[in-house]
Amino acid sequence: MTLPTALRAVPWATEHLGLTLTHVDSAAGITVPELIEPGLRRNPRRAHLLVSLVLGKHVPTDPGLVISAGNKLGDLVAEVLGPDADPVVLGFAETATGLGHCVAARLHARCYLHSTRRDVPQIGTFAGFEEGHSHATSHQLQPTTAELFANDQPLVLVDDEISTGATAVDAIRALHLRNPRSRYVVASLVDMRTPEHLEAVDAAAAELGVQIVGVSLAQGRTELPDGLVESVADLPDPVLNGAGDRVGTMKRVDLIWPATVPDGGRHGFLREDVPAFDQAVVAVAAELGDRLDPRRPVIVVGHEELMYLPLRVAEALSTSGHRVRFQTTTRSPAYVLDRAGYPLRRGFRFTAPEFGEEQPRFLYNAQWPDEEAVVVVVVDAPADTDRLTADGGLLDVLTASGTDVVLAVVSGADPARLRAAREGASS
Repeated sequence: MTLPTALRAVPWATEHLGLTLTHVDSAAGITVPELIEPGLRRNPRRAHLLVSLVLGKHVPTDPGLVISAGNKLGDLVAEVLGPDADPVVLGFAETATGLGHCVAARLHARCYLHSTRRDVPQIGTFAGFEEGHSHATSHQLQPTTAELFANDQPLVLVDDEISTGATAVDAIRALHLRNPRSRYVVASLVDMRTPEHLEAVDAAAAELGVQIVGVSLAQGRTELPDGLVESVADLPDPVLNGAGDRVGTMKRVDLIWPATVPDGGRHGFLREDVPAFDQAVVAVAAELGDRLDPRRPVIVVGHEELMYLPLRVAEALSTSGHRVRFQTTTRSPAYVLDRAGYPLRRGFRFTAPEFGEEQPRFLYNAQWPDEEAVVVVVVDAPADTDRLTADGGLLDVLTASGTDVVLAVVSGADPARLRAAREGASS
C-alpha cells in the first residue's frame, strides 16, 4: 500500500542535495511522490534522474502495479480522444516501450509501435528523431510496412516522463512529414514541464497547424539546486558489480515463440495480434513457471526495449501464485548509492549482449527485501550470445554477486516472416 505523501521519508537526494520533485496537480488522484523519486546521474547535460516507482525499469515493481498505471493513463487518453477515435500509439524507447504497449492495449489501438535503437536492416527505417538529454539519442521507427501508420487518426505518443516536451515535438515533426494528422496526444506518467516548455509545444502545434494535447497521471515541478552537476561529481564513486559470499547458480530455459506473432511493438503490433500474443504469453509463462521454485520470490528482468512481453510473463507468474517483481536492464548510466531514501541502492554494469554494440549496459537494484530472489533474465534471440556469460556479461556479474539466475530465451518473432505474413493477409 502506498503511504500518504506526508508520512514518507524525505528522499536522500532532496535531503542532502536539494533536488526536489514537487506535486502540482493530478487528474487521476495520484501524487508525483507516489510515481517518482529523485535519482542522480554523472552527466553534465542532466545530473538528475526521475526514477519511476510504477514503470518497472530501475526499481523491481509489482507487475500488476505497472499494468494498472498504464491502464489509468490509457483511460485518461480515452477521455481526451472521445469514443469515435481509433488511434495509433507510439511508445518511446527504451523506458516506455512497455508502458506504451499497456496504453495501446487499454485503448484497443489499431496499431502500436515503439521506437528502437536496434537496427533491423531487413525491415528498414520508416522515420527517426533525436532525444536531446538521453544517453542514447537516436530513435528509429521500423514498422514492417509504412501502411501501419498510414491513416489520419490521432497519434498517441507515450513516454514515462516529460521534462521539456522537446522529444515528443521532434517525433511529431518527423512523423508529420511522412503522414500528416490533425491530432496528437502526448501521454506520460508524470509531466514536469514549466510554463515555458508548454508555450514551446503550443508554438510548435501552431506552426504545424495541429492540435497537441498533454495527458499525465500527475503534473509537478523539478527544482534543481545550483551546482547539482558539481555536487554529484563530488560524491564518492559508485560501487558497481559487488561480489557476493558465494557464486550464484545459472540455469537456461528456451521458450518457443511463434515466428509470425510480434513479441512487442518494435515492428508494429496490430489489434488483430492480441489473441495470438496472449495465447503465446500463457504458454511461455507456464513453461517457465514449471522451472521455478514456488517458494522463492522471483524478479523478472526484461532486456532493454523488451519490456511488455516479460511484463506479461511476470503478471502470469504472479497470477499462478509466484511472488514476482518486474524490471528491465537499461542503456542509461545512473549514480548508485546504498543509502536509505535513495532509489538506486545496487547496480551492475555489463557488456551489451548484442554483437556490434560496444556501449555498456546497466541493471539496478534487482533485489528482494530480506530474501534471496531468483532473477529470471528474459532475452530474445538477438541478445542470446556468448556475451551474456562471458567475463563482464550480465549473467557473469549477477552470479558473481551471489544471485541465482534463470536465463529465459524467447525465440521471438522473425521480422521477415512477420512482414510476409502481414503482406499475405492484406493481399
